[in-house]
Amino acid sequence: MSTMKHRITFTIIFFLIVSLASGHEFWLQTEKFRFSIGEEMKVDFMVGENFTGEFWDLTKHKVEKLDLYSSILPVKSLLKDIKPTKGKNVSYKFENEGTHLFVLESNSAFIEMEAGKFNEYLKEDGMENILDLKKKSNELNKRSKEYYKRFAKLIVQSGSKTDETFRKRIGLRYEIIPLTNPALLKVGDYLECRLFWDNIPAPHTMVKVWNHVGNKTFLQNIYSEDDGTIKFPISSVGPWMVSAVKMIPSEKQGADYQSLWASLVFGVELTN
Repeated sequence: MSTMKHRITFTIIFFLIVSLASGHEFWLQTEKFRFSIGEEMKVDFMVGENFTGEFWDLTKHKVEKLDLYSSILPVKSLLKDIKPTKGKNVSYKFENEGTHLFVLESNSAFIEMEAGKFNEYLKEDGMENILDLKKKSNELNKRSKEYYKRFAKLIVQSGSKTDETFRKRIGLRYEIIPLTNPALLKVGDYLECRLFWDNIPAPHTMVKVWNHVGNKTFLQNIYSEDDGTIKFPISSVGPWMVSAVKMIPSEKQGADYQSLWASLVFGVELTN
């Protein structure tokens, strides 16, 4: 076991989240994660804190891509099916058994932030590299201008037949891929995921793992290994989210930085 794995094993704790400064997490949410053939699923676009958040405002931010992957269809665009409502943004009726992967990519939105809040946000989300850049350039007290883009994935199961769709590499610029089908997980198992940046495994990156237990939300902060993987225990049934953020100096004019946010949502259900 590597030195980093030792550190992760003995320092990870579960704790109740009281308030997060950034509130930037974005994810796809559904009421359950297993469906019957012919059953309809409704998906909410969510943003905010504590893996509870609020509905995404589609009048301010846009969706560039919403695709569905399954073993039957290589890819199906659901972009035209999006409704600009508060929740229930997309409905889908399952026509075949198997594992289904929903993938959303947003446009690049713009935000300005007061220097103190921006610095706290960098610390909280493990972006010490940007904080170091600000220190070296004597810009710790400078108001920030940022473009941000979101990549969200949701894995659900239709019927009892599972397949390898869950591990499909989409080629998103920032992407989280589980190495085991979440539909097969039970309490006591471990899930391993790999984080990719520009299609290359991303090492030594803070990854947040969220889960609901009743009306409480718990969080683990885990740093990825040399091969971009993280591994964590499945401690409860219910919804889970894995998320990470990457910030770089802006590649286009109009902002100092650009951030890319990745999330993966899945559910663990009771087994007989």
